[in-house]
Amino acid sequence: MSSRHYVAFTDVSVAFGNGEGAVRALDRVSLGFGRGSFVCVVGPSGCGKTTLLNALAGFQAPTSGRVSVAGSEVRGTGPDRGVVFQHAALFPWLTVAGNAAFGPRLRGVGRRARAEKAEHWLRIVGLWEFRDRYPYELSGGMQQRLALARALANDPSILLMDEPFGALDALTRERMQEELQAVWRASGMTILFITHGVEEAVFLGTDVVVMSPRPGRIVERFASPFAQEAGTRGSRAVKSDPAFVALREQVLGLILDGGGH
Repeated sequence: MSSRHYVAFTDVSVAFGNGEGAVRALDRVSLGFGRGSFVCVVGPSGCGKTTLLNALAGFQAPTSGRVSVAGSEVRGTGPDRGVVFQHAALFPWLTVAGNAAFGPRLRGVGRRARAEKAEHWLRIVGLWEFRDRYPYELSGGMQQRLALARALANDPSILLMDEPFGALDALTRERMQEELQAVWRASGMTILFITHGVEEAVFLGTDVVVMSPRPGRIVERFASPFAQEAGTRGSRAVKSDPAFVALREQVLGLILDGGGH
């Protein structure tokens, strides 16, 4: 994998278990992308999408191959990589502000500085007025916005998102897509986004990566221009564009065809 890539998976394989009972989740995956990319990974259930994300997060060491960020091999978790899961996984005993400030607090950031970080991101995601509330007082969409703010308050250079909007209703999901795009455009952050939603991937991503059924391999990679366009026209206008529909159907057809198998 070229050294010009900010994030690089080089011949990464991951197997769970040993001997004949071993399950091969990823098979010699090579994928690289530059700083500021928004990479969406799609594929059938069980294809290794989450395993790929976990390898970059440092949750799962590859059985073979190498994962690197800025040329340095990933050897565990780190504050440079923020993770947002499908379920918000908030701390119920902390307020909205307390959840947002948790990462900086854990890293030893001073009280005033971490309060400023929390306020900044809570304002960005529209939750500042709810700062003294607790997670159970928030809707599902608000909880997911808080999970996003909590990850961003840690100043990660890479944001890893595993089906973060999968449990939301259609309207809230669309609003969250727009909010995430706005944060990405404003921050220049690098994002790896796992989703089952092909339309979501084509709308959000600068790149759409299609994976095969297990063992997961990269089948195809598409450049998608729509993430750059979304700031200039509404999401419904983008998603009804004939070029958008054509790319969506091409990606979906590849998945339904078994990833070209």
